[in-house]
Amino acid sequence: MFDHIPKGSCIAVGMSGGVDSSVSAYLLKKAGFEVFGLFMKNWEESDQNGRCMASKDQEDAAKVCETLNIPFYTVNFTEEYYDAVFQDLLSGLKKGLTPNPDILCNKEIKFNLFLKKALSLGADFLATGHYCQSLKSEAGFELLKGKDSNKDQSYFVYTMSQNELSKVIFPVGHLLKPQVRELAKQAGLSTFSKKDSTGICFIGKRDFKEFISQYIPAKKGNIVTVDGKVLAEHSGALYYTLGQRKGLGIGGEGDAWFVADKDINNNLIIVAQGQDHPRLYSSKVVASSISWTTSEPKSLPFSCFAKVRYRQEDQPCEILHIEQDLIEVVFKNPQRAITPGQSIVFYQEDKCLGGAIIKEKF
Repeated sequence: MFDHIPKGSCIAVGMSGGVDSSVSAYLLKKAGFEVFGLFMKNWEESDQNGRCMASKDQEDAAKVCETLNIPFYTVNFTEEYYDAVFQDLLSGLKKGLTPNPDILCNKEIKFNLFLKKALSLGADFLATGHYCQSLKSEAGFELLKGKDSNKDQSYFVYTMSQNELSKVIFPVGHLLKPQVRELAKQAGLSTFSKKDSTGICFIGKRDFKEFISQYIPAKKGNIVTVDGKVLAEHSGALYYTLGQRKGLGIGGEGDAWFVADKDINNNLIIVAQGQDHPRLYSSKVVASSISWTTSEPKSLPFSCFAKVRYRQEDQPCEILHIEQDLIEVVFKNPQRAITPGQSIVFYQEDKCLGGAIIKEKF
C-alpha cells in the first residue's frame, strides 16, 4: 500500500475531524512513518450559540492525534479561501452558473497552499482521507478511483497535477467505508461513529437560499414554460439549478415540473413538464479550464467515459476537439440536466484522466 514511500518519511495528515482522515493517520503511524496532524481552517463564522462552526471538527482532530500520540497543528487559510473559492462561487452564481466549491478548494487550497504548508513544516508527503488512489507507473503518477464505488471521490480531485500526485497519499482509498469505521473502532479513535459531513462546508446546516442572500441580493422574476408561458414567480434565478424539481411552487395536474434552463439576461427560469422532457437532455458539451492528470489525448476523436456530476455512472463519450482552453465532448447517449459551472470528469476504467468546467450544453 505504501511501497513507493521511502522508509523514514515524514507525512503530514490533513485532519478534518472525520473518520477517514483519522484512519489515514492511524494506518501511516502503524506502518512506521513519522506522522503529524494538520488541521486546516477555511471559514470563520459562529453558530447561533456563538460557537465557531469549525471548532468541533478541530477538537475531534486534536483528540485523535492525542490518541495516536502524534503532533497536531492548525493552519488558517480563511482569507485565501474567501478570495480564491468563495468569491468564485458568488461570481459564478451571478452569471447563472452552478459552481462546485469543493473542486476549487481542492485545487487552490488543499493541494496547493495546504500541501506547500505541510512541506514547509518538514513533511515529505501530505496524506488525506479522500476515497481515491494513486499509482506510480511508467507514465508517471495515475489517479485512480477509490475501491468503494459508493464513496469514490476522484471526481473532486481531477485537477491534481503530476507534482501534486507525487506528493499526496490516499491511505483509505483501497478500503470500503465499513472497513474504515471498523479500523477506527479497533484503534479506539473517537471519530469511529461520527457522521460524514455533507454539503458545502461554509453553509453547514443552513438553507442555501438563506445563506447566499446575505451576499447576493435576490431579484424576483418569472418561471416560464419552454413555450414562454408564465407559470409562477421565482425568488431569484441564482437559487435554482438545472434538473431541480423542489421549490418551484408550481402545482396543477399532470407530471411534475423541472428546471430545464436559466435565462439570466432576462431573469427567467425555464421549466419543462415531466422528468424525461427532451429539453432536459443534451448530447454535447463545451467545457473550459481543462486539467489532465497525466497528459491530454494524443489523437482525436478520443473515446472514453465521463461524469457530469458526482455519483453518476460513467457515460461513454468522445472528445472531439481541443483548442487552447476549450474542449468539445459528445455523449453516446443524451445526458440529463448537464449544468454549466459543474465539472465534466473523464475516465478510462478506474483511471481518472482529468476534467474541465462545463461552459455550454447542446
